Amino acid sequence: MNRISVAIDGPSGAGKSTIARAAARTLGFLYVDTGALYRAIGLAVCRKGYDGRDREEVLSVLPEIKVELHYLMDIQRVCLNGEDVSELIRTPQISQFASRVSAIPEVREFLLDIQRDMAARNSVVMDGRDIGTVILPYAEVKIFLTASAEKRAERRCAELRERGEPAELSAVLASMAQRDAQDATRAVAPLRKARDAVLVDTSNLTLEQSIQAVLRIIRQAQQVR
Repeated sequence: MNRISVAIDGPSGAGKSTIARAAARTLGFLYVDTGALYRAIGLAVCRKGYDGRDREEVLSVLPEIKVELHYLMDIQRVCLNGEDVSELIRTPQISQFASRVSAIPEVREFLLDIQRDMAARNSVVMDGRDIGTVILPYAEVKIFLTASAEKRAERRCAELRERGEPAELSAVLASMAQRDAQDATRAVAPLRKARDAVLVDTSNLTLEQSIQAVLRIIRQAQQVR
């Protein structure tokens, strides 16, 4: 079977990772959460005591960073300089750091080859914020996954609480609004829907309905091929 690339973009908390992971598992594709790569860099910058806004500070950290994706029973694990940081990168604080460092062109260039190489060697479902517009502009399937800000905040709160972390809806909503603004207005690769992407709004869909909606789009594309 010919390799196929599926690009799923959308704002924070839209359910991209959960839905993309489930779709990839069903199809037997490799799942790539590109946001985790930026989060890993954000974590490294945070650990240095930098706030992630100063370009020179962030660039000074890059030579010290080795980010790798490993797969354990088809579950993506993120390693930073040999340390599994898969859970450490999922906090609201590191989300903000990820948004800040992702606005720096050299950071995006630093990670570009990693992402494209995976798609060149495997059928992938890759999610992020600029997959269909920048990373894989020729992907066979492009989906823009979204939901209302309130629904996204509710889902993120539930995710945090499930991990045993405190989460107040108002604080998560405010953090998400800030992240949305940063992602949509950054000069380099801003969050936007690719012209040929299919819009999927999951505000009123269950998780299973959302997964099935994405699978239908992918399978339709496979039939055409």
